[in-house]
Amino acid sequence: MPAYSSRRGAFSLLCGLIFASGAATAAEAFPVRSVRLIVPFAAGGTTDIVARAIAPRVGEALGQPLVVDNKGGGGGSIGAHEASRAQPDGYTLGVATVSTTAANPAINARLPYNPLTDFTPIINIAATPNVLAVHPGFKAQTFAAFVDEVKKNPRMHAYGTAGTGSIGHMLTELMASRVGLALTHVPYRGSSPALNDAVAGQIPIVFDNLPSALPFIKAGRLVALAVAAPERLPQLPQVPTFRELGLEEVNRSAFYGIVGPKNLPPEVVARVHAAVQRALATPEVRRQIEDTGSRVIGNRPEEFAREIAVENAVYRKIATERRIVAD
Repeated sequence: MPAYSSRRGAFSLLCGLIFASGAATAAEAFPVRSVRLIVPFAAGGTTDIVARAIAPRVGEALGQPLVVDNKGGGGGSIGAHEASRAQPDGYTLGVATVSTTAANPAINARLPYNPLTDFTPIINIAATPNVLAVHPGFKAQTFAAFVDEVKKNPRMHAYGTAGTGSIGHMLTELMASRVGLALTHVPYRGSSPALNDAVAGQIPIVFDNLPSALPFIKAGRLVALAVAAPERLPQLPQVPTFRELGLEEVNRSAFYGIVGPKNLPPEVVARVHAAVQRALATPEVRRQIEDTGSRVIGNRPEEFAREIAVENAVYRKIATERRIVAD
């Protein structure tokens, strides 16, 4: 019996070593094929811009292509849901934004995912300012004049955003509550279609992330009235921050980070995290992101998880105060 026990113990130890070796080999091998990165908004918006800025270099670091896949709609919830229910093997990841993890969940109790428990945070790529802008033909071309015009004509002016529950929607409603404005919300399936209609004059006002709006502002096709940023931006030095205008609560940046579905193996998290950090360390990627007015972050998974939780609490408070619910 002792000899049998000894042989059985040796066999168990050998199996354990083989299993551990196999797991380590699998982790080291990841990825062996392309990795899909779901962008939960239409192409051309800020989320898409940030994702495509890092994708080639992240793919190089991983040794396999990182393929951007746009899945817009529902204020980002459609793409976010698809990312949340993917197999936890690292081959399907998602871009998490304030809209998908905080603003939209704050107003929609029926979302098919929980932003705090159904994802594995990996890394925050960048923090991005938001901007309130108007069509050049709009009567008001400064924030003060904008407030006067809207107060004189309540509910007569429409503003566009990336969708119901998007960060633009929520921050505009917060701004309106603090200043005493009555505006009409027009939700779109992403930033790009909202911007296109604002540039075309179909809607007079848009509240969007700066990277997607900045080219139109620089071209004179939109006029920036205020930015949500820590300080004035070198790209728009004449435009005041919401903090300067006495609206500190509205002065919130957006974030763009990488998440996987829940239960993503730690070794996969580490591999993707390292690949994104390597991409963010390259001068051309940093320049692409910073030229949009964004700040490169590149933090640890636990830090990104805390950021998600903080913004989630903030936007739930806004939704409660403004009694905002999903359509």
